[in-house]
This record gives sequence, C-alpha cells and structure tokens, in this order.
Amino acid sequence: MADIKFEIIEQIAVISESPKGWTKELNLISWNGREPKYDLRDWAPNHEKMGKGITLSKEELEKLKEVLNA
Repeated sequence: MADIKFEIIEQIAVISESPKGWTKELNLISWNGREPKYDLRDWAPNHEKMGKGITLSKEELEKLKEVLNA
C-alpha cells in the first residue's frame, strides 16, 4: 500500500481527548498534495498515527452545520 502524505494546514479544534492521549480533532488537511479539506478524526500524540475519520469539502461542512443547527 502506498504511503499517504498529508499536511495539516490549520488545526481548528480539539473535540475530545482519550485517557491514552489520542485526540479527536477538526483540521484543514491537504491529502497527497490535493486541495485542503476539513477532516475529523482521532490522532495519536504528535500526529504520528491516525484513526479512521471523515473528510468534508467546505460546502459539505457548511451543510452539516446547517443540519446540526436546525
């Protein structure tokens, strides 16, 4: 499996933290050099490992916010 390259463009918020130090974060991330997207997932301390997550475009994030505020 090919390496996945990512660059955290902006750390927006830490949503929660587990007793083991993993954090659930909302970040703006560029995956494999592509246009940055909003990303919600678990991260190990220092971002050396990541859990499964969800990646959203700005439009999708705005729609999610609209639905949650309804």
